Amino acid sequence: MRPVTTLPKAHLHLHFTGSMRVATVRDLAHQHGLRLPDALTTGYPPTLSGRDERGWFRFQRLYDAARACVRNESDLRRIVREAAVDDAAEGSRWLEIQVDPTSYAPFVGGISPALEIVLDEAAAASREGATQVAVVVAASRIRHPLDARTLARLAAQHAGEGAGTVVGFGLSNDERRGQTSDFAPAFAIARRAGLALVPHAGELLGPTAVEETLEAIRPDRLGHGVRSVEDPRVLELVAESGVALEVCPRSNIALGVYGGAAEVPLRTIVEHGIPVALGADDPLLFGSRLADQYELARTALGFTDDELAALARGSVMASCAPKDVRDAALADIDTWLAAPTD
Repeated sequence: MRPVTTLPKAHLHLHFTGSMRVATVRDLAHQHGLRLPDALTTGYPPTLSGRDERGWFRFQRLYDAARACVRNESDLRRIVREAAVDDAAEGSRWLEIQVDPTSYAPFVGGISPALEIVLDEAAAASREGATQVAVVVAASRIRHPLDARTLARLAAQHAGEGAGTVVGFGLSNDERRGQTSDFAPAFAIARRAGLALVPHAGELLGPTAVEETLEAIRPDRLGHGVRSVEDPRVLELVAESGVALEVCPRSNIALGVYGGAAEVPLRTIVEHGIPVALGADDPLLFGSRLADQYELARTALGFTDDELAALARGSVMASCAPKDVRDAALADIDTWLAAPTD
């Protein structure tokens, strides 16, 4: 079989903190004199669940512990650089890394410097590596919607069309918190700036959350969206909208949304003509990166090389990559598919 690591693709669902290598988290903790939970040291990888508040609290506690290890500009730059290197090793030509600069603002002088550092390193990594890196600024559902508007305005100031710019605006954290419609004004700011609208919906909550997000925000992509399959009417709404779904299979399994790989409804989504971009979400906590998602599609869901190539094309077409990057990736996908199998 053709190796999925050499299949050109775009990576559209990767969180900044969650992108870290576990070795990096441990190193940063050592540098800053911090103690990590056992789940990030001797008990790694962690056992997770997002099916209830208690399970989500444990997930969030580990996430917060990792984020607390990021204490200065050098740490921020290291994370961007390593994410670009790791993506390049898995065939990613374009990465949209999602960051909430609020989390790092106290250590570098505010949300503007935090974002500018990430953007500057994204531009540098793009000049020097095989993967072009852009940024999605993400607001958090657990903060006030006015905070989201502040972030949307900041994102708008750095909006662009290539590596080292902000290309999208998202909304993440626990879907069960906050009212999606309350964040619509922030997305309106992002829309006016020409940013892609890429909120999370339809992983921890079911199809109703997907429908509400489609109505309130009119997104370009949905983070996850897999549970739209539970209501045929909502699944048709997604298909008719043209919205792409950022499907992260191993995230869904790790958080207990699905009991195993065979339950992930990737094929159902694809067969309804819905564009899909596979993503790794939070490799640090889920123990899997981008190529692992393609391997799961192949080994557990029976996707052929032609179908894997179609998924890769979908990721490229759903991305905010400039035309020259998209065209080159699409051509190389055809080359990958034309190559002889092992």
